[in-house]
Amino acid sequence: MDLNFSAEDVAFREEVRAFIRDHYPAELREKIDEGEEMAKEDFLAWHKILHKKGWIAPAWPVEYGGTGWTATQRYIWSEETARADTVRLMPFGLSMVGPVIYTFGTPEQKAKFLPRILSGEDWWCQGYSEPGSGSDLASLRTRAERFTGEDGKEYYRVNGQKTWTTMAQHADWGFFLVRTDPAAKMQEGISFLLIDMKTPGITVRPIITLGGEHEVNEVWLEDVIVPVENRVFHENKGWTCAKFLLAHERTGIAGVAASKRNVERIKDVARNTADGGESLLANPFFKRKVAELEVDLAALEYTELRTLAGESAGKGPGPESSLLKIKGTEIQQRLTELALEAAGTYGAPYFRSMGEGDNSFAVGPDSARRVAPVYFNMRKTSIYGGSNEIQRNIIAKMVLGL
Repeated sequence: MDLNFSAEDVAFREEVRAFIRDHYPAELREKIDEGEEMAKEDFLAWHKILHKKGWIAPAWPVEYGGTGWTATQRYIWSEETARADTVRLMPFGLSMVGPVIYTFGTPEQKAKFLPRILSGEDWWCQGYSEPGSGSDLASLRTRAERFTGEDGKEYYRVNGQKTWTTMAQHADWGFFLVRTDPAAKMQEGISFLLIDMKTPGITVRPIITLGGEHEVNEVWLEDVIVPVENRVFHENKGWTCAKFLLAHERTGIAGVAASKRNVERIKDVARNTADGGESLLANPFFKRKVAELEVDLAALEYTELRTLAGESAGKGPGPESSLLKIKGTEIQQRLTELALEAAGTYGAPYFRSMGEGDNSFAVGPDSARRVAPVYFNMRKTSIYGGSNEIQRNIIAKMVLGL
């Protein structure tokens, strides 16, 4: 794995910087700076710009709309988008169900869904977790019973409940794990269904987070009729798709480039925060925390680079995705703790913009405005995508053979 940038890589980096500078919507940057909640159209604005450029899916194979970039170019892309503080692209279509469809889907499913994922026409959500079935995902209870309709076609009737469904309030489609054979062993009776979220019988109810955001939801499915042709892969073999998807999700959760950007942001804040006549960054205890974080982040970055290089060589993410997930989320949480520490007492008041015409102002510096809600929200990262405790079990089994 060569980490030195070639002349072509340097030219590519300059092209990326120029493109972001010239095309990233200024109104998105203003919304993020003001701490405003992002609407569906805000997320899709940058998505559609990248789709038009042909840069929306760097990790996809070229035949399905990928960029054909090298591992180094993909690394440069993630570094530069983090450096420019661009809005995060929603991963549910691009990074999760898209790879499942182009790997396990039928030609008809690929033709129907992949172009609309790339264009942003379809917004996806993930129907995995249930009340009582999170880390032990294979214990899920949502049922799908197969029957023949009056038109002679095969359907599933789906009943159950999903929870913590991120951005389901905006979703056009969802990918759901359902139990199609209750008599089989837990992992062997599960199927992977693509469900139109406008289907009668689906109810989406908001869950408001500690930060006051409507980010996650409960999804109820009551006699939801789904064509069998919307099942990906074989009946009762959906666990294969689920594991494949989770490996890709965990690799993406690591968020190395974003964490590097956040370290720089915290250091800038600490340099300009007084602490006993000096800057907070001069405080040896705070400085040590930052240094330890940077060391761990550098180690994680090299692991991510090895994973990228492996994917470019045709190797899918293996147990290293669990390692990336554990260390990446621990680092993200430590970053929010440092940001809260740097904000001090100004981190306590929580100001939420009331929108256009609001003339209220936050207490303290702008850098402290959202550190508390972000801190609360980031507690979830060590749980979703498979809790870190479960990831340690995976590493013990697949790497150590325990």
